[in-house]
Amino acid sequence: MNIAFFLLPKNEVVCLTQESTLRQTLERMEYHRFTSVPVLSEIGEYVGTCTEGDLLWFMKNSEGKITFENASKVLLKDVPLRSANKPVLIDSNMEDLISLAKVQNFVPVVDDMNKFIGIVRRSEIISYCEKKVFAAQA
Repeated sequence: MNIAFFLLPKNEVVCLTQESTLRQTLERMEYHRFTSVPVLSEIGEYVGTCTEGDLLWFMKNSEGKITFENASKVLLKDVPLRSANKPVLIDSNMEDLISLAKVQNFVPVVDDMNKFIGIVRRSEIISYCEKKVFAAQA
């Protein structure tokens, strides 16, 4: 099955750019109640996924130099991203998605130029698998 059927397009995904500040990142994740978000370059390429843990470890390891008050002076590109959410190409198959969804909450989808075009949520993949299992039992 074509994974485009499951795609949540970029314009509906909460994303951040590498030029976003640490404060903007924290506030956006809190507002949307997300624990991780895709990070894009200024030209729209997928560069990684930022998690709450990335932000917390970065602030902890700054030894008090970075606080919420001065977080607007730190750019997201300076925060090490520890999570390696691997993207798939839009023409990938469901098997690729399923193997990644085991370890990722969402799977970023890119085109052949590495431009971010959206995500496939783990819940959508589980629903697909559930339908397949129940159809096989019928």
